Amino acid sequence: MEQFIVSARKYRPQTFKDVVGQQTITNTLVNAIDNNHLAQALLFTGPRGVGKTTCARILARKINQEGYDDPNEDFAFNVFELDAASNNSVDDIRNLIDQVRIPPQTGKYKVYIIDEVHMLSSAAFNAFLKTLEEPPKHAIFILATTEKHKIIPTILSRCQIFDFKRITIADAKDHLAEVARSQNISYEEDALQIIAQKADGAMRDALSIFDRVVSYCGNNLTRQAVAENLNVLDFDYYLRITDMIIVNDIPNLLLAYNDILAKGFDGQHFVAGLASHFRNLMVCKNPETLNLLEVSDENKQLFLVQAQKLPISLLIAGINLANDCDLKFKTSQNQRLMVELCLMQLASLTQMDEKKNLIGS
Repeated sequence: MEQFIVSARKYRPQTFKDVVGQQTITNTLVNAIDNNHLAQALLFTGPRGVGKTTCARILARKINQEGYDDPNEDFAFNVFELDAASNNSVDDIRNLIDQVRIPPQTGKYKVYIIDEVHMLSSAAFNAFLKTLEEPPKHAIFILATTEKHKIIPTILSRCQIFDFKRITIADAKDHLAEVARSQNISYEEDALQIIAQKADGAMRDALSIFDRVVSYCGNNLTRQAVAENLNVLDFDYYLRITDMIIVNDIPNLLLAYNDILAKGFDGQHFVAGLASHFRNLMVCKNPETLNLLEVSDENKQLFLVQAQKLPISLLIAGINLANDCDLKFKTSQNQRLMVELCLMQLASLTQMDEKKNLIGS
């Protein structure tokens, strides 16, 4: 059996153009290399899975390729990676400093990538200061971290800092679509949308989730199958719940919530999702804000139709009720009753609105 390579490794970017969602940083690095304006100490900071270590490796290869005959040479002997989570002592840093003095055998630069640099001990940081401030001409240091605030100011002041941003849902979805096409996997737009939302801004997480759902769904990713596998509350649930709220159908509302709990969903997660659904209906009210609705074009019509049934004042009241329930959920002694009460109050809003209209007329 052929060994399976996870998508996060298989589709790891090999050039700056391949890096997803970090165009500002990649353009800056390319221009710095082209103009011979690259600092010798760089700090890459940002959430997990957004391309920090990948960009460090691409940079290490690119700065050594200039004037070199073989375009496929990866200069693996010029790149040294140190995981500061497990190599965080003064001795580890001293060993690194001893290596830095030796010039490279091939290429122009030796690149030292120190991952999770915030895990270094304060003594290790201090031992590293002088080398970081005045490194040899052939050495470039790239520090990567998810927690910049834990790095001492004297290290930060010696580095050129690059803040990596979270990958947007749109960028993650587009990249997943490319991966799916390369594997001849058919997909629904909303299926990839769910994966991108679940990844929460991390491309590596998105690719890991993609592998998991492909194992479950095979070569056809449907929205329903992906939502079922990832155990997420699909917008279908919220559309049906809101339809019940509109007609004040309290018995079926309570039964629907019971069904949601029976499927293993958390009550607080449901209430937060309901507030988000009301927010989505709000943005449907104005053509200028319609682009803020993060669903596929084919399903926008479902939201538009439901949004017409609810006035803005009622949606704002609904968001406040759901948000209030979300805030009080953790401290409540009877969490189920609290969510059920919220649903009953939401259903009563439509009746109150109808009474106001009758009185007004």
